[in-house]
Amino acid sequence: MGKQFQRIEPTHRDFIERQHIFFNASAASEGRVNVSPRDSAALRILDSNTVIYLDRTGSGNETAAHLRLNDRLTMMFCAFEGSPMILRLYGHARIIPRHSCEYDTLLAAHFDNTEFPGARQMLMLNIDLVQTSCGMSVPLYDYVSERDQLNRWAEAKGEAALEEYRLKKNTHSIDGYPTGMFEEIEEEIKETAVP
Repeated sequence: MGKQFQRIEPTHRDFIERQHIFFNASAASEGRVNVSPRDSAALRILDSNTVIYLDRTGSGNETAAHLRLNDRLTMMFCAFEGSPMILRLYGHARIIPRHSCEYDTLLAAHFDNTEFPGARQMLMLNIDLVQTSCGMSVPLYDYVSERDQLNRWAEAKGEAALEEYRLKKNTHSIDGYPTGMFEEIEEEIKETAVP
């Protein structure tokens, strides 16, 4: 049976920190629902109701587009080894643009001021519900290792080519919704500029 909690409890934190992968799901009021796998090494638990992850450049940017229209987000963690369990974090999320003051502060405080190759933004989830369920239908899998292709791809491209790629592939969702990439940081620069 599923159990619900108002926050991440210590046992939940331990479970989350042992996982190698999680999934996030987002949707606008119309169009496609997006579910994306994420590397748990990029996830940080800030407190019992807040998590962030350092998002990397990919072939799309659906989550960012959806969050501009509807800030609901769910993260799901599954036990692929050991005792069965599924844990979901429900809440409201937002994108933190790369090179914004908030991004730089979080990067320094929680990622030792080090970006993963291809980093493009952060996502912050404010959690209003944690739910656990049995997970007995989730198969057992053996973890082998992390893939290094994304790192090699981002490093080979270099920062200028990554920016060009993001402009081409990451500014709109597959349903045509804008992601806001490049807009927020430009607004912040305008707001903090000395007249």
